[in-house]
Amino acid sequence: MADEDDLGDIDEAWGEALAEQGDGDGEDDDDLAAAWGAALEEQGVAGGDDMAAQWAAMIDDSEPELENATRGADRILNQEEIDNLLGFNIEDTIAADQSGIRALINSAMVSYERLPMLEIVFDRLVRLTTTSLRNFTSDNVEVSLDSISSVRFGDYLNSIPLPAILGVFKAEEWDGFGLCTVESSLIYSIIDVLLGGGRGMSAVRVEGRPYTTIETNLVRRMIELIMHDMEQAFSPLSPVHFNLERLETNPRFAAISRPANAAILVELRIDMEDRGGKIEIMMPYATLEPIRDLLLQMFMGEKFGRDPIWEGHLATEIYAAEIDVDAVLYETHLPLGRVLDLKVGETLLFDVSPNDPVSIKCGGIPLTTGTMGKDEDSIAVRVDRVLQKPKMTLAAFERAMQKEMDPT
Repeated sequence: MADEDDLGDIDEAWGEALAEQGDGDGEDDDDLAAAWGAALEEQGVAGGDDMAAQWAAMIDDSEPELENATRGADRILNQEEIDNLLGFNIEDTIAADQSGIRALINSAMVSYERLPMLEIVFDRLVRLTTTSLRNFTSDNVEVSLDSISSVRFGDYLNSIPLPAILGVFKAEEWDGFGLCTVESSLIYSIIDVLLGGGRGMSAVRVEGRPYTTIETNLVRRMIELIMHDMEQAFSPLSPVHFNLERLETNPRFAAISRPANAAILVELRIDMEDRGGKIEIMMPYATLEPIRDLLLQMFMGEKFGRDPIWEGHLATEIYAAEIDVDAVLYETHLPLGRVLDLKVGETLLFDVSPNDPVSIKCGGIPLTTGTMGKDEDSIAVRVDRVLQKPKMTLAAFERAMQKEMDPT
């Protein structure tokens, strides 16, 4: 309404000036200039006040925004804000509903056969690692298995949140490699616990600097501990030794397989009261290929240790089994041509006497010896000595297997 009044005043002033100009044909240019000056003066007075008010309102509205922008320029962005600024969000990418040709391509590359025994192995790894980390940190540590999934190696490397430490290890007996990724929150938590940090305090994450030698060595000890537990977890299936070769902070330097190759990704969560984080173990399917047949077996129940009920049943059934026993009078070697020329009625000479011992065998294995004779109307063999004892007892066999699996 104020602007409309101002415009009306301006128009009125201009009208008066033009009327004076039209009526005063005899007036000189000074009168016309005076009329124009009066009109301009009225326009300046009316519009100047309104313009100043508008500029003052704009300055007042922009002051909070300028304050926030200045305050935000001094703040360091975290990893999530950086990802959002660059338009890259890992969780949204994974949870996105992919369809069409992309779904066919991804399913062909990621989907793979299920390995039932692998889940049992990592379940055992969780129990072993829980005990080992409790002894290592002298703290209450809980290890849980989050997921076991199939991924493409290249996609996994691109999805690793940095900073992180990647341990490259080698399975000697399988001649393959794997990755053990420790995220930043777990790194600082384990360092805080090992160096005497107080309980109930979250680990402080230091931005903008690489990991120090002390921090790297502490993380190396934790990864080597997990590698040793993995050896014990795989030992019932296949003896293997995992050797930690190097630690990397750049995923590009940890390329142990082709980007399109399929791999197994195991996510473990380690909690130490209100501190902790995740550790990921990634192994390409090519690394697990030597024990693929063992991992495909169906698991019908787990029992580590001796089962006396089953041992007693097995021993009973073995003693009740029927076997064929042979009494061998004489053995010799003949050419194949001589055997093929044998005729009906031909006599074979045995270079033995009636009192020579007879070998008693089962399945070609000598058991004992005896003397051939006659019992009523049947030919018989009298056992002269006891059966040969096995070279290794069951207890000795178990001790040998235990020593082989645990050389220390």
